Amino acid sequence: MHQLTLAEIARALAAKQFSAEELSRALLGRIHQLDPQLNSFITVTEDLALEQARAADARRAAGESGALLGAPIAHKDLFCTQGVLTSCASKILTGFKAPYDATVVEKLAAAGAVSLGKLNMDEFAMGSANESSHYGPVKNPWDTSRVPGGSSGGSAAAVAARLIPAATGTDTGGSIRQPAALTNLTGLKPTYGRVSRWGMIAYASSLDQGGPIARTAEDCALLLGAMAGFDPKDSTCVDQPVDDYLAALTQPLAGLRIGLPKEYFGDGLDSRIAERVLAVVEELKKLGATVKDISLPNMRHAIPAYYVIAPAEASSNLSRFDGVRFGYRCESPVNLEDLYKRSRGEGFGAEVKRRIMVGTYALSAGYYDAYYLKAQKIRRLIKNDFVAAFSEVDLILGPTTPNPAWKLGEKANDPVAAYLEDIYTITANLAGIPGLSMPAGFVDGLPVGVQLLAPYFQEGRLLNVAHQYQQVSDWHTRAPEGF
Repeated sequence: MHQLTLAEIARALAAKQFSAEELSRALLGRIHQLDPQLNSFITVTEDLALEQARAADARRAAGESGALLGAPIAHKDLFCTQGVLTSCASKILTGFKAPYDATVVEKLAAAGAVSLGKLNMDEFAMGSANESSHYGPVKNPWDTSRVPGGSSGGSAAAVAARLIPAATGTDTGGSIRQPAALTNLTGLKPTYGRVSRWGMIAYASSLDQGGPIARTAEDCALLLGAMAGFDPKDSTCVDQPVDDYLAALTQPLAGLRIGLPKEYFGDGLDSRIAERVLAVVEELKKLGATVKDISLPNMRHAIPAYYVIAPAEASSNLSRFDGVRFGYRCESPVNLEDLYKRSRGEGFGAEVKRRIMVGTYALSAGYYDAYYLKAQKIRRLIKNDFVAAFSEVDLILGPTTPNPAWKLGEKANDPVAAYLEDIYTITANLAGIPGLSMPAGFVDGLPVGVQLLAPYFQEGRLLNVAHQYQQVSDWHTRAPEGF
């Protein structure tokens, strides 16, 4: 059962080949047996999962149907889940059990999805390797000496190892797409505002977006259809009808115009990944697509702009974690200032502290115009580059990451080297456009991905292209040995 995709599970449940409870018990057994090798889960919610599974079986017995009814998933541990530890993989949220469900959690539960637990991540979603978690690093099931990518590394590792068929993730600068690429999965970052952020603990509010991680584009379409939609509780959520993503999958690619940015294929890209990307392009051409060289001239400014804007927003968002109302509190504070300083100093990890300090500096008097304002101007230029490109092409294609997964600890003492692994993904967040990574093959036995970018709210087009490619390739079907 663990080898089935979400779509296959839906068909099997409808055909009564097994029950949701039987499936959940089988996967919970795999989690207990195999996850100690990976550390992908922070919390396994066995009792909740079995309760939800029985409820799903009862709904099916009463005549209800639905693709996600009884389907097992798990949530990245920054989605608030009522009565369940919600930690953001940080010591500072020790013991915090959310008093409500995030909108994403609520929507998927209403669709009948069964949540098996909460998944490990980089602390407060800050990282590209899932090594900054208070609960320890997550390991890549393709090679447990390597990182799975971040910050949604727990989500990616658990799905790649067939512990669950799909998971939720969040993407602030590539944190769905990058781990999807490094673990041979399909991961989608929707348009900013397509999925509600209410109850999703914020890192950088103008960049964060929730989305699905699964093995296939079809499974991502199933999840996104349930996750997306207007939410009056989120002022940044866009009031626009949700497309029929499943119907979009089968559209032919004849006439599709694909842009290849010259900036994606310069120095820094592993030449073997470039070969895999171009091989995907050739397959898409066979399916009827045409290809055009384009330019995104301001891409070179993306990393510095992002690492001013995101830390600035993090500095503001994380000021609420002070040891007063919830989470970790230092021992025996002598006064309020001591409580603040020691609770935050002891509760936050090194990477979170680094970004808070950078962000506070960028927002401080005398530096706001020089750094934050300038970064926002660059952000507008990057957006304009995409607007211009999409006047010529329907889709932009390139590598998801410049390198395959690296060794655990390899970049631990060089944060800038880790930041550069997001060079191709960050621009989509700065511009707010949707992006998808899909499996493109292997380099030295390690998975690599191709990234697709589309205009605002054209997630259906991304899923369509990925699905059509997955009909003529089998990379996405391959599983890591031992899992």
